[in-house]
Amino acid sequence: MLLKIYPDNPNQKDLDRAADTLRDGGLVIYPTDTLYAIGCDAFNVRAVERICRIKGVDPQKSKLSIVCHDLSEAGAYTRMDNDAFKLLKRHLPGAFTFILPAGADLPRIYKSRREVGLRIPDNAIARELVRTLGGPLLTMSVRDPASEDEEPEYLTDPELIHEKFDGRVDIVIDGGIGSSEGSTVVDCTTQPFTILRQGRGAIDL
Repeated sequence: MLLKIYPDNPNQKDLDRAADTLRDGGLVIYPTDTLYAIGCDAFNVRAVERICRIKGVDPQKSKLSIVCHDLSEAGAYTRMDNDAFKLLKRHLPGAFTFILPAGADLPRIYKSRREVGLRIPDNAIARELVRTLGGPLLTMSVRDPASEDEEPEYLTDPELIHEKFDGRVDIVIDGGIGSSEGSTVVDCTTQPFTILRQGRGAIDL
């Protein structure tokens, strides 16, 4: 299903529909400030496993990331010292994935992990979807790992994304043409903090 939501003023009824799908264990593709992403309720193990199968990754070995509505919510699922908090407060919402020590309230599938990626995108649809759901999304970009060095035709166009993933996800949110560049990944688990991947977000450590 292709669901049009306008990023400037997301319709709450449409957000409720997508959030209900997530609560039922469904998968939703949604826009961010970088690439379109596949998301699910981070507390639903079967949904997490579905995304991992689509992406061809092992949930027990791969680095997993969550999307939170704001830093207050993120505090339940991550641990951050003062330096990390100040850095995140300056740059979020934004086009970054910050790798942080795992917090106590992370879902069960994360329990063996010492770290988790945190995203708070500068995109109203993404953040309002998380707010409506009432908890974090597990998130992965729609980019095929085998085509990291290429830009597939479908990557930025929600209608083409819908064609590619039809039957494998429950809803594709059309929030307009997306970016073809991923987030900047910053490791905040050790000092000094390090940039693991330079993406769309500009940061000075």
